Amino acid sequence: MAIWDKVKQGIDKAGKAAQDVFDEGKLRLDAYRAREQADKAAEALGYAVFRAADAGGELAADARDRLIVALRAQDAEARRLETELAAARAANGTTEAETAAGSVPTAPVQPPVQQSAPPTDPQG
Repeated sequence: MAIWDKVKQGIDKAGKAAQDVFDEGKLRLDAYRAREQADKAAEALGYAVFRAADAGGELAADARDRLIVALRAQDAEARRLETELAAARAANGTTEAETAAGSVPTAPVQPPVQQSAPPTDPQG
């Protein structure tokens, strides 16, 4: 009967590990999307300032403030999710490189050994 308890514990442990990986992946995707939105908000602000300067003026204060508020909100959300992701990685014992690769590290793959052609007999 003890073997079945060990099997059940192993299955439970594997299930929790799979759920942790799934949750971390979802969090990573959410953080990526939030950072993308912050980048778009920064791009919008930059273009607005550029276009106003190119037209020989300055960006209107209300438009500038609205764009800055949007950028701050998106950046704050991205930072929050990135911090949450770092905490999840620390709790799971994974690194960013392992998470980016999408798997737990395995033994390195050895390149194939180059085989040289057998020596030929110039006399034969």
